[in-house]
Order: sequence, then C-alpha cells, then structure tokens
Amino acid sequence: MRRLGTKLGVKAMTLYYHVGKKDDLLASIVDIVINEIELPAADLQWKIALRRCAMSAHEVLVRHRWAANLVLQPRGPDPAHLRYMNAVLGTLRRAGFTVEQTHHAYHALDSHVLGFTLWEVGMNLGSEQDVRALAAAFLPEIPPELRYLAEHVEHHTKPRDPAEKEEFAFGLDLILDGLERMLDESSRQPRTER
Repeated sequence: MRRLGTKLGVKAMTLYYHVGKKDDLLASIVDIVINEIELPAADLQWKIALRRCAMSAHEVLVRHRWAANLVLQPRGPDPAHLRYMNAVLGTLRRAGFTVEQTHHAYHALDSHVLGFTLWEVGMNLGSEQDVRALAAAFLPEIPPELRYLAEHVEHHTKPRDPAEKEEFAFGLDLILDGLERMLDESSRQPRTER
C-alpha cells in the first residue's frame, strides 16, 4: 500500500480512507477487470454466446496478465464476478442443460478459460518467432526414442498456418461441441426434472 501511495503521490493512510485493506483494493481491481468481459448475449444461440464470452474472458485476462491468478483467490462476493457466473449459468440453463449438467459445464468452461490463460501468461515464451527459435534449438537435444515429442517440438518450428485454429479456441470448441452432444443426447432421453 505504501508503494501504491507513493505512485499516486499520497500517503498509504490516505488509501485506507477509501479501502479497508489491501484485499479490498485487489477485489475492486478484479471487479473492474471482470466487468470488461463480454457476457453471453441472451439473443444469441447458447453455444455462440458462450464461445464469445469465453474468448472475451481469455482476451481480457491475457491483457491483464496478473488478473487470472487473483480471480482464483478466494474472496468475498465480487459483484462483477457474480454477474459473470450468473450469466454463464443462466445461458446453460436456458439452453436446456440440467442443474447437474450446468454445474459440470460451467466448471469445464471456467477451468479452460482460467487454466489456459494461466498457462499462457505463465509460459511467456515471447513472440511466435521466439517460440520457433526456442523449439529449433531444443529439437537436436531430444533423444531418438522420444520421437513423438520431437514431432511435437518440430511442429513449433514451423510458421503457424493462418487457417489453423488458435490453441485456446481449439480447446474451447472441443468443450462446447461436447456440451452440445451431451445436450442433444439428453434431449432424446425421457423428460425428467430439469
């Protein structure tokens, strides 16, 4: 708080006039970041709405590289986070997912957004050219018996095909396609309490 006060040109005690403690300040900052995420639009088909929301969440959290870790820390209810969760959960329920399916679907989506984002910002390997150079330097060190690893690393040495899906979108689409299949299968089952 002293460092923040110095940057703002005020004493730390002045900050405490506005926030009770450091955690309150961090919660407010996280709330501002989550407010930047595009919530699923009610007028869109559920899969499209959730895809746009997840892509937006990933982009926002990559832009604010420090925020994904803070989102995972337990705190009291942050209004923006609660709105985000309710919007995603509501989209799933209105699409026809059961309460149990919605529970699992929400956690699968949230895990992908936060997990992939943490992995991406944590790796911080530089530009696409930097990754290719790193892969090319590492490739000769891979023993021949690890041929699948070598094949994977070699793939990183090549320029990305513009038609190839970005990795976050690839995983997201796998999840959404799986959820769509689950919903289709459950709609063919005899109706039970939803």
